[in-house]
Amino acid sequence: MPVYNAPVRDTLFILDHVLHLDRHADLEGFSAIDADMVEAILNEGGRFCSEVIQPTNQPGDHHGCTRHADGSVTTPPGFKQAYDQLVEGGWITLTGPVEHGGQGLPHVLGTAFEEYLVSANHAFAMYQGLTSGAIAALMAKGNAEQQAMWVPRLVSGQWTGTMNLTEPQCGTDLGLIRTRAEIQADGSYLITGNKMFISAGEHDLAENIVHLVLARTPGSPETAKGLSLFIVPKFLLDEAGQPGERNAVQCGSIEEKMGIHGNATCVMNYDGARGWIVGEENQGLAAMFIMMNMARLGVGLQGVALAEVAYQNAAAYARDRRQGRALTGRADPDARADPIIVHPDVRRMLMEAKAFTEGGRALCLWGALLVDLSHHAATAEEREQADALVSLLTPVIKGYLTDKGFETTVSAQQIFGGHGYVAEWGMEQFVRDARIPMLYEGANGIQAMDLVGRKLPKDGGAAIRHFFEIIGEECEAAGKSDDAVVSTLASRLQKANGELQQASLWLMQNGVASPDNAGAAAYAYMHALGIVAMGLMWLRMAVAARTALDEGAGDKAFYEAKLITARFFGERQLPDVGALRRKIEGGAEAIMALPAAAFG
Repeated sequence: MPVYNAPVRDTLFILDHVLHLDRHADLEGFSAIDADMVEAILNEGGRFCSEVIQPTNQPGDHHGCTRHADGSVTTPPGFKQAYDQLVEGGWITLTGPVEHGGQGLPHVLGTAFEEYLVSANHAFAMYQGLTSGAIAALMAKGNAEQQAMWVPRLVSGQWTGTMNLTEPQCGTDLGLIRTRAEIQADGSYLITGNKMFISAGEHDLAENIVHLVLARTPGSPETAKGLSLFIVPKFLLDEAGQPGERNAVQCGSIEEKMGIHGNATCVMNYDGARGWIVGEENQGLAAMFIMMNMARLGVGLQGVALAEVAYQNAAAYARDRRQGRALTGRADPDARADPIIVHPDVRRMLMEAKAFTEGGRALCLWGALLVDLSHHAATAEEREQADALVSLLTPVIKGYLTDKGFETTVSAQQIFGGHGYVAEWGMEQFVRDARIPMLYEGANGIQAMDLVGRKLPKDGGAAIRHFFEIIGEECEAAGKSDDAVVSTLASRLQKANGELQQASLWLMQNGVASPDNAGAAAYAYMHALGIVAMGLMWLRMAVAARTALDEGAGDKAFYEAKLITARFFGERQLPDVGALRRKIEGGAEAIMALPAAAFG
């Protein structure tokens, strides 16, 4: 049976010493918290996830969800009770708008808790995972009446939200959507069509489900520019605003999936279901993108969260499992074999996992802080810079962190040898569950294309230039450190940043002339930018650890481990940027040379 302990100590280090939340104490949301409050929230949240949510994970995977003849869905045993405790504890309200019953705390704090929830049970976390995106879309595009009617109970967790885009004939290409919306005399619409891959589309956890659905009105353009967004609830509301008559929307089936068995991924059938338009007609995609971008940041966090729980179990196994002897001689002469953690190749996998999970956590939390600053920073310039940076980093956080998250879970499974392949130890579930974040909310190749095709050239490349400047300034400052680990890491990061800048220049010169060059380079570029962004996180953590040691802070072993892991990342991960640059500069010729018939 796998175990999980929320990494609260590491989270607090990042929030307090790397992101310095105290520097934002005068901003909205941040003024309501202090270091003691943050620590108390995360300690209790971590305990809740470890003790209440994690025990539902493996049984939920084995049992799965059940669809009944009437289209209703029952979640695995224990999920309803756990969800009720999640709601009663106020965990869903952490970052919700105060005017609608939320606590109004910073998004970065909610992100920290969300990591623990996903590590404890990925499939369970998904039931409320899209609700925050639905709230954000309604707060940005909904009218006052819609906000008052729907948002408070989404904030409380009484209701959950979904996102309905994909149809059997279209995924990324939303211009192919066929779902139709016919306006009625009372201003409502009747929605007819079929949606698929709808996470938490039907379940028994909340009293209502608020579907946000993309559909076409009559006469609208047959492209993505002709889509409108609609609120389509599972239950229509009565005069008192309570769930009443069942709407004409039903779960047609539950997808048979590789993983996340505890989550109901549904085919949703809309047969004249009543809905209400959000915002203006033909402007639905802009509203949905608010939800999608929040979801993409959350999916990147899933990559880190699953890698974390897999790493924890692999590290415990490596300390306990005895096989062979250390290459340098018997590490434990009194035993018949040494623990496998003495072997360099096992250490390699563990160090790669440790460097990824801790660096990825920092990157996700920095991204979440940028979201907060994009809304609440003191000046318009600061808000615009934060928004530009998080926009640039969103496809990287989603794409790079889920790629590496899956790779890390596979390595953690590898440490178990044959035991990792059987269900008893839980590692094969982590691998199966970690595969989906690479696919949903826009497959990672699409994230790479979004990065290269839209985010890099936006505003003449202002965001990527600002990113390069941040790294240059921090590397220059850290390069003056008396600590060899810090100064050497700064030098290595500066070199990797130079490689990335050269790759960016090559893309500017060759991507426009031949779009296939941009397409062929996109995936490698996303990973190169991901490594450099992770390098920035490790430089900041190394500086913070060195400062803490110099100041005589407690937990010396914790800070020394940070420096060793930072050194490992600099020596073993940052050099990959140079190789990726050469892949990028290889261009598209060899990729595109074969005729289609030659594949097969």
